[in-house]
Amino acid sequence: MQRLFSTFANGWPGAGLLLQRILTAILLLRVGVVELSGAPFSPSMLPKLIGSLAGILLLAGLWTPMVGALIAGLELWAVVSGAGDLWISVILVILGGTIAMIGPGALSIDARLFGRKHFATSRRRPSGT
Repeated sequence: MQRLFSTFANGWPGAGLLLQRILTAILLLRVGVVELSGAPFSPSMLPKLIGSLAGILLLAGLWTPMVGALIAGLELWAVVSGAGDLWISVILVILGGTIAMIGPGALSIDARLFGRKHFATSRRRPSGT
């Protein structure tokens, strides 16, 4: 699983990735809420529902590369099909693609689950000296 992540950026770059994930998740949830509120369920709402669930995973930083690719694919389909606001979909294609390429950063569940592990080794002192 670690091969899916380029790095788990820490410090200012990690904070920037966190802000990018938060912004993308807010946009996805907003679009999902607007699409799903007040109307009876129809199959055309399914991509926005999947996008909203992907936004929740992205906010937590769980399975970030796959979720970013899913977001980019869903929103690219929305751009091609003309569903929803064109410019919001274009922005979400770009944000989802960059998140899929860069990874989640150190401030994510992915970093805790799949980050580099440090093993402590104990040094034995030679006996009799």
